[in-house]
Amino acid sequence: MNIKILSISLLVTILFAFKGDKPAYQLYDIKGKESNYDKLLKDALEADVILFGELHDNPICHWLQLELTKDLYKIKENNLILGAEMFEADDQVALTEYLQGKLSEKTLKDEVKLWPNFKTDYKPLLDFAKTNHLNFVAANIPRRYANMVYSKGIEKLDSIDAEAKKWISPLPMKYDANLKCYKEIFESAGGHGGENLPKSQAIKDATMAYFILKNWTKKKTFIHYNGTYHSNYHQGIEWYLKQENPNLKVFTIASTEQTAIDTLAKASNGLADYIICVPESMTKTQ
Repeated sequence: MNIKILSISLLVTILFAFKGDKPAYQLYDIKGKESNYDKLLKDALEADVILFGELHDNPICHWLQLELTKDLYKIKENNLILGAEMFEADDQVALTEYLQGKLSEKTLKDEVKLWPNFKTDYKPLLDFAKTNHLNFVAANIPRRYANMVYSKGIEKLDSIDAEAKKWISPLPMKYDANLKCYKEIFESAGGHGGENLPKSQAIKDATMAYFILKNWTKKKTFIHYNGTYHSNYHQGIEWYLKQENPNLKVFTIASTEQTAIDTLAKASNGLADYIICVPESMTKTQ
């Protein structure tokens, strides 16, 4: 009898241990407290610019990007503007022609420098803009110029063609080496290459901020999709936005992965206004 009771107790304990859902993500606010999508959406609707920081290969991030964009559109309609790190400024004409139905998807692939996970992760956003006649801004610096900064220094950009300078942030570029986002890059590289490496990141941030501001107007909301590192801790892109317009209402979303997501790691507190925490075991998109 005692053995039966022990066996039943053990079974109940095992079942209790496995009871419950396996959530795909958990939202936290800037202080690390649990939050939810409804609160995030409500706050996002008040913003001039939304910086949605993603993990490039994380399907939850990409799904939430599309869902948030759809929900913003229900309220904002044509007052919504889309833009992304994943498209380079010199591809804007071809991108716009695709949105206008002038280019096929095949031609887009031939003409534009698309990321490997374009079809699964960014095409849905682009096609949402196309269907609803929304502007989609190719916001990033052409990679050859970011590479030029890394290999030859920021000063080398002074020598590029005047036409090419239309695709990057105006020079000279403001730069603060003491910002956490750039100090971490410098330190992680052990100082290799001096300031060229963090400056190659900064010129991306500055250029994305430049094209966001160039395409944003009052009463509009610009949602920008970028790697989370470009907007973590309200730095990177946001720092450059605020240099030009200190009164701009910038709303940030960051993304992080953890083994367990029931509590946000202290190191992630303050990453953004809202933090998407996803299990490390989540399937990758590339």
